[in-house]
Amino acid sequence: MRSKRLAPLAAATALALSAIAVAACGSGSSSKQTTTGASGPPASSAPSSTSASSGTVDLAKGSLGPILIDSQGRTLYLWQADTGAKSTCTGACASAWPPLVTTGKPTAGSGVTSSLLATTNRADGTKQVTYNGHPLYRFAGDTAPRQINGQGSTGFGALWYVLSPRGKPLTGTTASTAASSPTGY
Repeated sequence: MRSKRLAPLAAATALALSAIAVAACGSGSSSKQTTTGASGPPASSAPSSTSASSGTVDLAKGSLGPILIDSQGRTLYLWQADTGAKSTCTGACASAWPPLVTTGKPTAGSGVTSSLLATTNRADGTKQVTYNGHPLYRFAGDTAPRQINGQGSTGFGALWYVLSPRGKPLTGTTASTAASSPTGY
């Protein structure tokens, strides 16, 4: 008789624990990822990886110093897992780190070196903007212009960095460390 009363309690406990586990997997807003996943806002508020943009790369002053941004002011990143201009960020990676894509020739904004801009063909057939040979991405966790929530993340197994006007990774976490970084400007 006791086991009949415990069965519904055990089922309810298992259901509650499952809900907690699912919520834990999808929650969190930490900008420093230490697992192979990445967190961020729901896909509906994240920039789409398939929508074409103007392909404009601009320059803005951020907390790391001058950084590359897209036409909407969103910070642009490089992923160290990419080899050369070939993007290896697809699927869930591209949902968390939407590539900057274009249907035409990318445009250099003020302070951006146009000769460093190019495109590379992605596996899905879109053209991704590159700068200094690095495919460019935004981070779904950046919800406002010039945020750098993805800086130093190891999401999907490699480091993500904001880019300097020369197309070099800014490896610091503040303007003072970025200015002294050997890979800075």
